[in-house]
Amino acid sequence: MYLNPKVDLTFKKVFGEHPNLVKSLLNALLPLPDGMEIVSVEYLTNETVPDNPAKKLSIVDVRCTDNYGRGFIVEMQSLWNGEFFSRTLFNVASMYSKQLDKGSAFERLREVYALALVNDDAFDYEGDDGYMQEFYISNRNHPDDIRKDLALIFVELPKYRPLDRGSRAIKELWLRYLTEIDESTQSVDEALTDNPDINEALQIVERSAYSDGDLYKYNDYRLEIMTQRNAMMRERSEGRAEGRAEALLETARNLKAMGLPVEQIVAATKLSPDEIAAL
Repeated sequence: MYLNPKVDLTFKKVFGEHPNLVKSLLNALLPLPDGMEIVSVEYLTNETVPDNPAKKLSIVDVRCTDNYGRGFIVEMQSLWNGEFFSRTLFNVASMYSKQLDKGSAFERLREVYALALVNDDAFDYEGDDGYMQEFYISNRNHPDDIRKDLALIFVELPKYRPLDRGSRAIKELWLRYLTEIDESTQSVDEALTDNPDINEALQIVERSAYSDGDLYKYNDYRLEIMTQRNAMMRERSEGRAEGRAEALLETARNLKAMGLPVEQIVAATKLSPDEIAAL
């Protein structure tokens, strides 16, 4: 039996304690230039990680640098809110500027990438834009002029659907690991277990590897996320209800201004005569 790798405790163990696995994940999911794949990573110590006053419970940060000196941030966001994009940009900009604290000249600044794994629907673009959104600095007047010094890559895990479940491509395997493995998993597809990195990651989230104290923390975090998610759903529902009510009132005002009889306005809006009279 397994635990969910998207939960704080397990995510940190998989990607915050095993540099070979976070290297594999980054190489698989980030759009790195050809020939510039990550060879090795080194975790940043607490002293070199920029402070983030906006850090929230539902975010897990893994921060590291690679053999080229580039910076990487891996975040798991269980719940999406309007602040998360700004918070991710803040983290990337902070790591980028922190390079100058080492006495480096501007020309020696290296790219910083944020890989934000979101276990929620984050972006509401029209059409089918897939599960991955990439943000860079670009020139509005010259869209082809794209600067990738700061790169924000958002992966909306609920939108991911494997095109070929038999694929052995490491990108597909990591996405399947993150979306398919949880407490209900009894058996795992051999496409996952046959890959050394994915198989190692699977072993790390085996339930038997955790103490009773660890499992208590794990369940406490899951309960907190469920509570937050339910609260956000209620807020969204109440917001939609308020919006519909205001739209009905505005419609009634317009009909009243047009001189329509109260009976017709009641039939059109389902408001009471007293509500219409008060407008």
